[in-house]
Amino acid sequence: MSYPTIESCVGNTPLVRLQRLPGKTSNTILAKLEGNNPAGSVKDRPALSMIQEAEAQGKIRPGDTLIEATSGNTGIALAMAAAMKGYRMILIMPAHMSEERRAAMSAYGAEIISVTREEGMEGARDLAKEMEARGEGTVLDQFANPANPLAHYRTTGPEIWQQSQGRITHFVSSMGTTGTIMGTSKFLKEQNPDIQIVGLQPGEGASIPGIRRWPEAYLPRIFEPERVDQILDISQEEAEVTMRRLASEEGIFCGVSSGGAIAGALRVSQQVENAVIVAIICDRGDRYLSTGVFS
Repeated sequence: MSYPTIESCVGNTPLVRLQRLPGKTSNTILAKLEGNNPAGSVKDRPALSMIQEAEAQGKIRPGDTLIEATSGNTGIALAMAAAMKGYRMILIMPAHMSEERRAAMSAYGAEIISVTREEGMEGARDLAKEMEARGEGTVLDQFANPANPLAHYRTTGPEIWQQSQGRITHFVSSMGTTGTIMGTSKFLKEQNPDIQIVGLQPGEGASIPGIRRWPEAYLPRIFEPERVDQILDISQEEAEVTMRRLASEEGIFCGVSSGGAIAGALRVSQQVENAVIVAIICDRGDRYLSTGVFS
């Protein structure tokens, strides 16, 4: 008998119906529970995909050093995938990211380098490229790597289409690297061009892990604006309040960007009728407890 490895457990996450938050409506709001992946987030999919594709192209082999700039979830996912497949992992992240995220990366054996809050993800990305130029390892570069959206084209999109029995009318996702929304949009639009793709970015002054409003020079190269039909601005308060309500009223314990995604789905729901709206719950809430957002 052949038993599965941890690698085969990435993906195939549940799609569940929200029962209370939507209120009285003709619409159905479904949440894709990506926290059910082995390392706890939607980023397990592109992390594994980027390593597998780099191996297939002969760019890396077990024992090599991988480098990546991350705000958290991709780093945890890459640390898991590197441990699983035998790579040394160096992760560069802004210093203000939650302690749970750092602890999880370290548990998987990754080495962590911090940049200041002011340098942020842009500074982390610059440092990763500098280290690669000095020959210190290979940068997978989730922001420009086609294997990132490819993971969602191959898995997330088909799962949502199948689980919703092709009834999905709207797809709502936070935008960070934009890999999730790019790959899923491409697949869903091929099945039904009328499906509306809604992306979320932080409103003025909001600091939501995993959602970014990138300066033009740092806009992810994988981002194709024509794949997104509508972009909503989400405030810090809206994302956090919805996140806490998901836990206390739906039993879905997730992070702030997931709260933002559901807040966006609820906004869309107010504008349409008889729709099937799918939103991505990209991770679990336990990696945010030390930040006090659930207090």
